[in-house]
Amino acid sequence: MLIATWNVNSLKARLPRVQGWIEENQPDVLCIQETKMTEAAFPALTFQEMGYETAHLGQGQWNGVAILSKVGLTDVVANFATGEPDAEARIISATCNGVKVVCVYVPNGRELEHDHYQYKLRWMKQLRDHVNTIAKPTEDVVVTGDFNIAPTDIDVWDPAVFIGATHTSEPERKVLSDLCAWGLTDIFREQHPEPKLFSWWDYRDGSFHKGHGMR
Repeated sequence: MLIATWNVNSLKARLPRVQGWIEENQPDVLCIQETKMTEAAFPALTFQEMGYETAHLGQGQWNGVAILSKVGLTDVVANFATGEPDAEARIISATCNGVKVVCVYVPNGRELEHDHYQYKLRWMKQLRDHVNTIAKPTEDVVVTGDFNIAPTDIDVWDPAVFIGATHTSEPERKVLSDLCAWGLTDIFREQHPEPKLFSWWDYRDGSFHKGHGMR
């Protein structure tokens, strides 16, 4: 089964690209982050015409997560399954062809001294509780999306640049490691152990062409 993930940074702005990519690659499941639209604005009919069922948790101009599936979509959980619901639209889960799929858009954290950083750490701990509530380690589970955490130094272009910054701090890496310890595996790193393989580049300074990325 082909499961893909994409932070589209506004589905309204990039819908034609998403449609084109789906047509070319035909994923069984596509997890989308930062839809940045309300429930009413979500183009469910467009995806339905392409053969996909959809589940979306929206918040207007911010955040927003969705799961598209052409292999079944049941047991949908919008927001956390346990604890206080998150005020922001950052997590949605469903079962797709027997696989528990969790689509996440983890908080950025902003700065180490910022309240948003503590929110990020709490959010990750609640994510682990969520996964433990909806699934067992012996089941097929995929937790994917935009984690806003680089697991190790080989996941950033220059570790020295990120000293004292979010995304690479030890507490962030610890909560991500704790999540994996539940029974998950970093599939990408297992298949591709080499460094300098990134999934994000800052568009503002030509980072892609410079090779200045993160994963």
